[in-house]
Order: sequence, then structure tokens, then C-alpha cells
Amino acid sequence: MSGDFQPAPSARRSVTAHLEVFVAEESDLVLAINAADGHFFWDEQLLVSLDGVPINAMPDGHLCFLENVGRGLLLIDYQATVLGDAPRATATIHDVFQYIRPSRYCESDRLGPLARAEFDGLVGADLLAAVSSWVGVNIAYVTGSSRPIDGAVATLLAREGVCRDFAHLTAALLRANNVAARVVSVYAPGLMPMDFHVVTEACLDGAWYVVDPTCLAPRESMVRIATGADASDVAFLTTLRGVVELNHMSVSATTDSDLQSDDITQLAWLR
Repeated sequence: MSGDFQPAPSARRSVTAHLEVFVAEESDLVLAINAADGHFFWDEQLLVSLDGVPINAMPDGHLCFLENVGRGLLLIDYQATVLGDAPRATATIHDVFQYIRPSRYCESDRLGPLARAEFDGLVGADLLAAVSSWVGVNIAYVTGSSRPIDGAVATLLAREGVCRDFAHLTAALLRANNVAARVVSVYAPGLMPMDFHVVTEACLDGAWYVVDPTCLAPRESMVRIATGADASDVAFLTTLRGVVELNHMSVSATTDSDLQSDDITQLAWLR
């Protein structure tokens, strides 16, 4: 075990990810499946092999770089048990400047007139609740309905999407109302069907609060993996060079504690 605090014995979350990837030609890959630093871990483990031969995978925080991976079947297995709560995330001036600007998939500049008209006069927690409710009501969650290149504008026009699309639109609407917002990939106990999940974090008074209009899992049970401006920063698998095909993926996230009901009008943060 590692960490600088004593966790609550009852707060225990277990997460796993299994990926089977066919490498068609020598490739460089980046994985973002490790739970983020800051948690108190018990038995965290990452195993990688190519055609049954182990590969030395050296994580750097939540990222793991795999270079010069030859042709063959790449198997990736991650597991960790997280005890207690991670320290609350706080925002620096640099964070606010970075996450209040438009990004590739969160086109807040194009959505400015709509966002300001729809949420005129709302600030703070009321604004977060209103944006979450508006996205949840106006966008239908439809598996497989969007493309990897779709951003917030495409989601708004299509009126449907998956978790990454909900997160992009939520972040864009908040940024258009001068609230710094970022996208976070998480393990989410209670999510059905189980998969990696993506939510939004919004900055209020120097602290980050999680916003998830999908309402598919309790926010306070989620485990942070990666944080960034949009999905391009938090993808679980990125190919930098070469050609790969994802053949199979399975994800699990459970908690020993009771899953609490989640009221989107209340502030919550990733623990």
C-alpha cells in the first residue's frame, strides 16, 4: 500500500479493465486506464503481454506508454482496489485559464449565444444544476449514436449521444457562461451497462464539482482516471504510430459501500 492518509475502512472500491488489441503493425500506444494518483491503493496491478510474452509496462501516473509493440495479440489487464477518498481537487489560475477556453470537442465559442440565453441570470450551483438538467432532458442517451470525431455542436444538432457527448456539451455550455469546465474519464460503480464512463467537472470558488447529466451512476462513488480539456485528452487507448484493432474490452467497478441515490441539484465531487 501507499499514500499519506488513513482511509475509512468501509470506503473500498475495486476496479478492473481487460483489453484485447490486435496489433497489425509495429505501434506506439498510450493507455489511460490506471486510477489517478492521490488514492490510497491496495494491490494495484497492470499486466501487459504480446502473444503470451510479458511486456514491461511502466505507468507514469495514470498513463502508460507502450513503445515499439510488434505485431500480434496484445493483452492488457489492470486491477486496483481504492481505499478511502482521494484529496479534493482544487483549481489553480492556470487550470481556470486552460479549461475556460474552447477546445476541439467543446466548441463553447460556437454555443455562446444559446448558452447565455438559455441560462441567463444563473450562477454557481444553480447554473451547474440547470445545465445538467437541460442536457439530460434535451439529449437522448443512445449507444453507438455518435462518431469519435463528434463534438458538442454535433451532439446538440443530433439530440443524442453517449457519455462523452453529454460531457462535451455540458462543458461547452458551462465554458460559454464563463465557468471553467473539464472532462474526466472514470470508473463508475453502479453504471449499467458497465464500461468506462466520462463526466464533466466544473470549477466553483476554486474547487472542482462533478456534473453528469446521464445520471447513470452515483457521482461520489466514481474513481478518477484521466482529466483534460475533452475526450482527446482522456481516451483509454491512443495510437501514436502504427495500426491496431480493439477486439474486446471489459470493465468492472464495484464498491463495498451502499450506492447512494444522486440528486443532480446538489454539489458533488470525485472522491
